[in-house]
Amino acid sequence: MTGAAQPTASTRLTLGLRARALWPGVAVCLVIALSATFVSEHYGGPPLLYALLIGLALNFLSSNAAAAEGISFCSRTVLRIGVALLGARITVNQVAELGWQFALALAVGVALTIAAGALLARLLRCPSEHGLLAGASVGICGASAALAVSSVLPATRENERFTLLAVVGVTLLSTLAMVVYPLILQLAGASALVSGAFLGGTIHDVAQVVAAGTLLGPQAAETAVIVKLYRVALLAPAVLLIGWVLRRRTAAVQGARVPLIPGFMLGFIALVALASLHLITPEMAEAASAASRWMLVVAIAAAGLKTHLQELAKLGWQPLAMLVGETLLLALFVGAVLAWGGLG
Repeated sequence: MTGAAQPTASTRLTLGLRARALWPGVAVCLVIALSATFVSEHYGGPPLLYALLIGLALNFLSSNAAAAEGISFCSRTVLRIGVALLGARITVNQVAELGWQFALALAVGVALTIAAGALLARLLRCPSEHGLLAGASVGICGASAALAVSSVLPATRENERFTLLAVVGVTLLSTLAMVVYPLILQLAGASALVSGAFLGGTIHDVAQVVAAGTLLGPQAAETAVIVKLYRVALLAPAVLLIGWVLRRRTAAVQGARVPLIPGFMLGFIALVALASLHLITPEMAEAASAASRWMLVVAIAAAGLKTHLQELAKLGWQPLAMLVGETLLLALFVGAVLAWGGLG
């Protein structure tokens, strides 16, 4: 019996030591996430942006040996779990509600946006992986997509800096679109159904989609959320494809290996399947969604802690030009599809 119990005791000791090593850094990230959420709830604005700014202001903490390991854990592992949990709200039925023509058009729009990112990166003489990340963040789901794609990029300081700048850029553009797009739709006299489809098909972050749709009424808000969740569902194939491309390129150039199918994407796909089979209740889906939002705020706080503002400035104006160009392209494409009756 003693021999059988020994591995369990050893495992518990190892887990305890691991938890003690991670706790200081994790605690710092949790405090920043709580602070960002408090500011967002009481004064408005996106919590992801607040978490990033607070993290940047406290980046000196990442040089503390006691906190460094926990901060890295939050920026990688917690991030991946948070992205995987996004799948709990997505079902195949949501795609069916859109109609295959509009669903296909949205998929084409996402693909064009990502391709445009790669093209703009080449024209602006930026790394191609930065264009792919920017295109995915604009085309799919804003900061969440930026963080998901960053996890399959080669782990370099330049890629980390660009990811943070992309998060800031898409968050600001999404907030601006949340205000401007409803005004344009009202002036154009668009119906609630078309307005919701446009908002869900163009605005980057989920929270801003909900807010913009609410401004135009319940039907617009419901349609916007359904369309947006479909775009979120496209995160899995997009990340898998980008990871495959980078895996081949990195292996050919450096002999390094990027995972073909990241584990967190398998979790995302599994949750989509479970939700589609109605094995995830609405209450469970809401809990998973809330946990995902929390984990992404914690992860972006950790990313901010690991970065200096001076490093972001080194990236120049080109990343912002890519994000703006991709945002305009996506809006024009979705607007054209809807104008030609693409919603069925």
